[in-house]
Amino acid sequence: MGETMRDAFGKYLAKLGNYRDDLVVLDADVSSSTKSSYFAKAFPNRFFNVGVAESNMVDIAGGLAMAGLRPVVNAFAIFLSLKATDQIRNVLAYNRLPVVLVGAYGGLSDSFDGASHQSLEDIAIMRSIPGLEVIIPADSSEALRALEYALEQDCPVYIRLNRNQVPDLEARSDDQPMTRIRALRSGRDVTIAASGICVSIALKAAEILADYGISAEVLNVASIKPLDISTLSASVARTGRLVTAEEHSIMGGLGSACVEALAEKGIAFRLRRIGVRDCYTESGPYEILLAKYGINAEEIARQASALMS
Repeated sequence: MGETMRDAFGKYLAKLGNYRDDLVVLDADVSSSTKSSYFAKAFPNRFFNVGVAESNMVDIAGGLAMAGLRPVVNAFAIFLSLKATDQIRNVLAYNRLPVVLVGAYGGLSDSFDGASHQSLEDIAIMRSIPGLEVIIPADSSEALRALEYALEQDCPVYIRLNRNQVPDLEARSDDQPMTRIRALRSGRDVTIAASGICVSIALKAAEILADYGISAEVLNVASIKPLDISTLSASVARTGRLVTAEEHSIMGGLGSACVEALAEKGIAFRLRRIGVRDCYTESGPYEILLAKYGINAEEIARQASALMS
């Protein structure tokens, strides 16, 4: 396990502040949690604690972007995607303002605060907004590459971060850019397309499947929008089977994006979706919650095995 994604992201944000005079950071009074506090300490004149006012914060970021600055907005994913939807759509996306939106504590990772703080709808909301890109890093290294990528775009970008420690998937050089979809394991029998924490879980599932003679290809889908349809299609056309795994509702997220794209391509395949079903979640230890809602290696392996029947 490496350091938490939020710590790595916060430190790197502060590091980039040394090289980018146009970088400004905003937070909704949760900088000690999102770790934008690292930037606040290093550059107090370029940090704005807006308070518990996510919608106002996005409006302010839009104004800063129009003045030629590159704002990075930080808040809990659930509140950024729900409380500021109007401003994200009508101020940022409609006007193609280059603001980086960082949703911390994504998925079930704010586990002990329960359903009111666990963000399981944010990807569905964000990917439906025209002109807004959506990224879910799988580890701390990818989170840093996602930030670099987002700061170079001429449109708003939503980056969803996990609260907790996540496994480091692979060593990557500092100059290696973010890849929209990366095949971390090749396979011939079933494709497992995963995002965020589910990528490391999918790799464990592939090991379980290998013990049963099932060869699974694991795709790390970092960019939900735009989606690398060609890479996804090539894999699923070869295996004929797809399991999607996400720390999100099964409605409107990674699974929906993959199925929509593949259906338009006319590719025939069998499908299972791993994620939270149509329900509200609860509070508890993170790993226990993931297991309760079927977001673990055993369930992914079970669903993949079922597709082989």
